[in-house]
Amino acid sequence: MTKWQGPMTHATEAEKAWARVRASLRESAGARLFEQWLKPIELIPGEDRDTIRLALPSAFMTNWVRNHYADRLVLEFKQILPNVRTVQIETRAPGRAPVVLAIEPVADAVAPRPIADPVPVQVEPAPERGAESVQAAMKFGVDPSLKPAPAPVIALTPVGMPAERPPLDPRYTFARFVVDPSNKVAFNAAKVLAEPGPVRFSPLFLHSGTGQGKTHLMHAIGHAFLEHNPHAIVLCMSAERFMYDFVASMRARDTHAFKQRLRGADLLLIDDLQFIAGKDATQEEFFHTVNEIMAAGKRLVISADRCPQALDGVEARIISRMAVGLVADIKAPDLTLRRTILDRKLVDLPDMRVPTDVLDLLASRIHANIRELEGALNRVVAYAQLTGDTIDLDFAVATLGEVLRGAQKRVTIDEIQKLVSAHFELKPLDLISARRARAVARPRQIAMYLAKRLTTRSLPEIGRKFGGRDHSTVIHAVRKIEELRDSDRDIDAAVRVLMRELEG
Repeated sequence: MTKWQGPMTHATEAEKAWARVRASLRESAGARLFEQWLKPIELIPGEDRDTIRLALPSAFMTNWVRNHYADRLVLEFKQILPNVRTVQIETRAPGRAPVVLAIEPVADAVAPRPIADPVPVQVEPAPERGAESVQAAMKFGVDPSLKPAPAPVIALTPVGMPAERPPLDPRYTFARFVVDPSNKVAFNAAKVLAEPGPVRFSPLFLHSGTGQGKTHLMHAIGHAFLEHNPHAIVLCMSAERFMYDFVASMRARDTHAFKQRLRGADLLLIDDLQFIAGKDATQEEFFHTVNEIMAAGKRLVISADRCPQALDGVEARIISRMAVGLVADIKAPDLTLRRTILDRKLVDLPDMRVPTDVLDLLASRIHANIRELEGALNRVVAYAQLTGDTIDLDFAVATLGEVLRGAQKRVTIDEIQKLVSAHFELKPLDLISARRARAVARPRQIAMYLAKRLTTRSLPEIGRKFGGRDHSTVIHAVRKIEELRDSDRDIDAAVRVLMRELEG
């Protein structure tokens, strides 16, 4: 740390405050993110009690920290030093060796060492540029007449995640991924890629609709790979973040650091490739990054919402590179998988009791997106905890009214009656007749139960569609089938089959 030339009392306060802020940042950001982006920050001498000055070794890093941590740094310092109003984030002077403050307990802050005055990033007229550079700058909304002041080209040490979020979500592991035939190939491919030893294929291209497990598998690969190789360099980012950081490095005239960071990765994870469609300059850099990773025999995982050949606006040469590795799709989850996912989710909620019929309702109504499915369960549980109400079918429907209606396939009572009568080898008229024989009454009750579960019709409306019966008859039918599903396997199996067919 640098010794301040101002009053010792203020210097000591600032040094202690910076030590505490760094400790807080390390705890909240995680070791990997901290090591790469926040540890290189230096405290700069100054006598202004209202301003804290910090410096980084390159304009690219300066720009990243400004965009992601400027407000956080101000808040952290103000909590310790109320007089602080601004935090200036600058670029260190060229040719100076970095001086990094080690995190120490506040009471044991080390004595500072001298440092040269930093050079703030300034904007000044740019020299003449070639047509290609001007065109690329204008493409991304960068004023081609401006450029940052010269900054040292310092390669970043690619120690961890450059991501805009915590490096890897701890929930997303292989152990927590529910496997079935719809995702088995993608799951097994992900596990193989994460194993130590020679790379069997690269890149691995995962594609599926939104919220079906791509990101979960990508993060699981990262966790497993780091478990086998604790000191490996793993980078995880969205394609949008790739584009943003690339443009930022162009503006800072520091693309070398950007390239060095990505191409030095042992495992590179790029999510949502479709976001760079039509971005020619970004695709050019992405193509060369992919080439470098593959040529070095390193691991590369890419995901998108569609297969490579369906990525409109993405260059053919990039699509060709994706085809060299393994392309694995994740299909939409069926009812059984959705139900299993909910059971797995309940393991994280040991203090909450969610009835079977509520779980069946969620699994049957929300069928396209696992993320929405888990969100619906979280919402029901949260509302029950906040209101103190017991979770039951009516509570779930009331809590998730709009969600269920938006996700629901339009099923009519007529469709239910037709399918149930065919399943039990009856005529549709039998279900609305006055016949009370069990061979007719039980299918009728199942049809009423399905009408209550799969349509938004009221109890009186359902009763009228079944021969003008009273709403209390419908209530009795629903409760009876709920009981039988717990005790009679044949009834439960029949209901599941009918629900699956009605949902398509």
